[in-house]
Amino acid sequence: MADAAEPIERKLVAIFAADVAGYSRLMGEDEVATMRTLTEHREVMDRLIAQHRGRIANTAGDSVLAEFPSVVDAVKCAVEVQTALAEANEVAPEDRRMTFRIGVHVGEVMVRGGDLFGEGVNIAARLQTLSEPGGLCVSGVAHDYVKQAVPLPVRDLGLHAFKNIGQSVRAYASRVGSREQTLELKSLPLPDKPSIAVLPFTNLSGDPEQEYFADGVVEEIVTALSRIKWLFVIAPTSSFTYKGRAVDVKQVGRELGVRYVLEGSLRKLGNRVRIAGQLIEAATGAHLWADRFEGELSNIFELQDEVTERVVGAIEPSLRNAEIERTRSKPTENLDAYDLYLRGQFELTQLSRETYAAAADLFRRAIALDPNYSDAYAGLVDSVGRSFAMGWIDDYESTLNETCQAARRAITSDPENATSLASAAWALALFAGHFDEALELADRAVQLHPNSAWVHTQAGFVHTYAGESDPAVAHFAVARRLHPVAPRRYITFVGLGVAHFQARRFEEAEKAARRGIAQMTRNTASRRLLAASLAHLGRVEEAREVVKELLILHPKYTLSFTRRFPRYRLPWMPELLIEGLRKAGIPE
Repeated sequence: MADAAEPIERKLVAIFAADVAGYSRLMGEDEVATMRTLTEHREVMDRLIAQHRGRIANTAGDSVLAEFPSVVDAVKCAVEVQTALAEANEVAPEDRRMTFRIGVHVGEVMVRGGDLFGEGVNIAARLQTLSEPGGLCVSGVAHDYVKQAVPLPVRDLGLHAFKNIGQSVRAYASRVGSREQTLELKSLPLPDKPSIAVLPFTNLSGDPEQEYFADGVVEEIVTALSRIKWLFVIAPTSSFTYKGRAVDVKQVGRELGVRYVLEGSLRKLGNRVRIAGQLIEAATGAHLWADRFEGELSNIFELQDEVTERVVGAIEPSLRNAEIERTRSKPTENLDAYDLYLRGQFELTQLSRETYAAAADLFRRAIALDPNYSDAYAGLVDSVGRSFAMGWIDDYESTLNETCQAARRAITSDPENATSLASAAWALALFAGHFDEALELADRAVQLHPNSAWVHTQAGFVHTYAGESDPAVAHFAVARRLHPVAPRRYITFVGLGVAHFQARRFEEAEKAARRGIAQMTRNTASRRLLAASLAHLGRVEEAREVVKELLILHPKYTLSFTRRFPRYRLPWMPELLIEGLRKAGIPE
C-alpha cells in the first residue's frame, strides 16, 4: 500500500482494468478451486501484460489494474489475454473455468508508491463492468486512438453516466475471447555478435521448375542480411547442405553455430506462388516472426525483390528485440559495450525522461569502453536529441553540441554503417541546419540498407525539415511497410504527420498524429501536431482539448520552444506550426 507521505506524480497513460466475472459465486461454490484457477489465469495475464510493456499497479482479490505507455499495447494485450484464457477454458473441466471482464481507457492518473488513482482509473474500472465476460470494453477516447491501428470489431454502447464521474463516457464493447481473433553434435561456438542461418526454402508446389526461384529468394535474402553491420550471416554454401533434409532447428543452431534460423516454403497455386517464412530462436525453438507473401508467376522477379525487402525489413528489428531481451537477463556486472548498447536501445522503447536519461548514460558507457563504437554514438544522438524534443532537457546549446559531436563520431567511426549515417543525418538537419549534407547522408544510408525501416524513417525526417514533403512521405510509407509493428513505430507517424502538415494536408496530418498517439500515449510531438492541425482545420475547441493533454505531459511547453527547435530550411515552415499552436492556446 502506498505511503500517504510519498509524493504524487501525475501522468497520462492507457489504463487496463480487469475483474473476474461472477467471482463471489465461484468463491461460494469452491474457494480452493477458485483460488487455484485464479492463480493460473493471473500467471497468463501477468506474463502478457509484461510482454506488452505494461506495469501492474494495483491488485485486490480478483481485480487487476495496469498502466501502458501505448493504447495499442493495452488493447492488444487485452485481446491476447482474453484469447489465451478462452483457450485455457476450452480444455479445462467445467468447474475450473473462469472469465474476466476488461476495461481500457486513456486519461490522467495520479501515481503514489506505484499505485494508480484518479478519475482515469475510475473510468477504466466502470468500463470493465460494461464488458461481457471474456470481452473488452474501451472508452471513446481510447477507441479514437486505436481504431486505425487495431482492427477490432466493436459495438457502440453509447454514452454512459458513471457514478462520481463528472461527464458521460462513450463506451465500445468487443467480444475478443475467441480463437478466430491464433543425434547430438558438438556445438560450434557462437560468434561475438548475433548470428543467423537462412535455410533452403522447401518447394511444396510439386513443380521442380520452381526450385530455382526458391533458391534465388534465399540467396537474395542472405545478400541483403549481409548488409546489416551488427549481424553474422552464414554463407549459402553452408546452409544449403540442409537442402532436401528434414531438419531440427536446434540441431542447425548447434552445427552452424548460430543463434537464429530463418526457414521458409514455396507453394505454386495455379498461376500464383505463395511464400511463407518464419524466424526461429535456435536454442529454444521460439518463433520470433512469421509472414507469407503471394504474387503472380509472370512477375516472379519482382516478387522475389518484394519478399527479400519485406523479410529483411521485418527480421532486423525482430532480431534486435530478441537480443535486447537476451541481454536484459544477463548479470549487470558482466556487461561489455555491445550489451550496454542493447540495454540502451531497450530504454528508448519506454519513452520517459528517466528511461531516455538512462539510455544516454548506457550509450556513454559503451563509448567509454569502445571509443569507435558507431552504433553507440548513433544511440546517444537519438536519446539526447529526442529528450530535448520531448521537453526533458532545457539546455539547447549543450544538446546541440553533444548530438552533433556524436553524429560526427558516428560517421567517422564507421562510414558504411547505414543506421549511424541516418541518425547523424537527422541530428545535423534538426539541430545544426546542415540540410544539404544531411540529405546526402540520408540518401547514402538508404543505398547501404534499403530494407531498414529505421533508416527510411530518419531519411523521411531529413527530407521533411529540408522542405521536401513528398519524398519524405514516400520514405515513411516504406518504413511502415517494412516493419508494421516496431516498438518505436510512433516515431514514423510523427514524421509522416509533420510531412503532411508542411504540405498543408491537415486532414492527413491529423490522422498520422492520432496514429502516433495510439502507438505511444506519452508522445508529445504527435500531440503538438494534432493540436496545430485541428486549429488549421477550424476545429479550435478540439485543438484546445488536445493542448490540455499536451501540457500535462510537457507543462513548460511554449511557442518559444518551437521557435528554436526544430530547424527548418524554409522560414515559413516553423511559422505554420506556430500559427496553429497559437490558435490552439499554446502560450508565448
